[in-house]
Amino acid sequence: MDAMRQSPKLVTVFGGSGFLGRHVVRALAKRGYRIRVAVRRPDLGFFLQPLGVVGQIQLVQANLRYPDSVARATERADAVVNCVGILTETSRQTFGWVQAEGARLVAEATPAGLPLVHVSAIGADASSPSVYARTKAQGEEAVSAARPDAVIMRPSVLFGQGDTFFNRFAALARALPVLPIAGADTRFQPVWAGDVAEAIARAVDGQARPGQPYELGGPEIRTLRELVEYVLAVTERKRAVVALPDAAARIQARILEIADALTLGLLPDELKLTRDQIALLGSDNIVSEAAKADGRTLEGLGIMPQAVEAIVPGYLTRFRKTGQFDLERAA
Repeated sequence: MDAMRQSPKLVTVFGGSGFLGRHVVRALAKRGYRIRVAVRRPDLGFFLQPLGVVGQIQLVQANLRYPDSVARATERADAVVNCVGILTETSRQTFGWVQAEGARLVAEATPAGLPLVHVSAIGADASSPSVYARTKAQGEEAVSAARPDAVIMRPSVLFGQGDTFFNRFAALARALPVLPIAGADTRFQPVWAGDVAEAIARAVDGQARPGQPYELGGPEIRTLRELVEYVLAVTERKRAVVALPDAAARIQARILEIADALTLGLLPDELKLTRDQIALLGSDNIVSEAAKADGRTLEGLGIMPQAVEAIVPGYLTRFRKTGQFDLERAA
C-alpha cells in the first residue's frame, strides 16, 4: 500500500490479460501504479489481481469494435498502454480491425499530453506481402497521426512461460517424427517478454523519447532452424528438421487452413499454420542497425536483455521424454 500512496497514477493497459500484457501489468504493479486492465472478457483476467496489492489492479470491459468502451477505459487515466494484437485471424477478429483500426481508436481516445505506449512489431511494413505486417504498419501510422508523441515499441518474437513460439515447436517435436519448417534460414532475435514489459514500463515512467519507435530484441540472432534445433536439444528429442521450399510451405499452410475450417477451429494450436505466416517468414525479424545507432533498443533504455538459455529451459523441461523430474538427472 505504501507504493500506491507514493505513486497514485492510473495506467490503462489494453490487452493486459494477454501474453505480453500480463508481464506489463506486473512491471507496472511493482512500480506502484494503479492499473486498469481493459479487456473484452474481464472475467477471464482475474488471475492478474494477485500481481498487485488489494485494489491496485482493476479489470474493465473494453472492445475495440466499440469506440465508446475504449473511451471509457481511458477516462481519468494518467497513461495508456496498448498491447492488443493477434497472430491469426478469426471471423470477428481480423488484422485490419484489431491492429490498424483498433490502434487508431486507442490513440484517438488517449487525451493529448498523456503518455501513450503502442506495441507494434519488428517487421511492420506497409509494403509487406503479409497482412499481419501491413496492418502493424497501418496501426503505427494511425497512432503517429493521432498522437505524434506516442512511443512505439517493436519487439521481435517474444518468449517466456506460455509463449507460442518455443512451446509450439516443443509440442510438435513430441508429436511428430519429422519437423518440416518454412523459412528455415530466416533470422530472429527472440526477446524475453519480461524485458519488453520493463521497456514499456520505463516509457510510462517517461524514460523513452516521445515520438520514437524502439526496436526490441534479445542478445542473440539465430535462424529459425537453429532455434528449432535448440528446442530439440533442450527437450532431448531426436527429430529430423526439414526445410520446406516456399511453394511446399504455402501448400502445407493452405491444407492446414482448410483442416482448421472443417473442424470449426478445433485444430490444435500447434498445428495451425497460415499462408500469411509463411509470407511473414520471408523477412528477417531482427533489430535494425539504425535503431542500434540511435539507441532505440533495450540497451538504449538501460536494459540488459535476457538470453534464451537463461529462461527457456525452465519451461521446456516438461516436454522431455523422461519428464521434468528425472530421478537419474536429479541425482
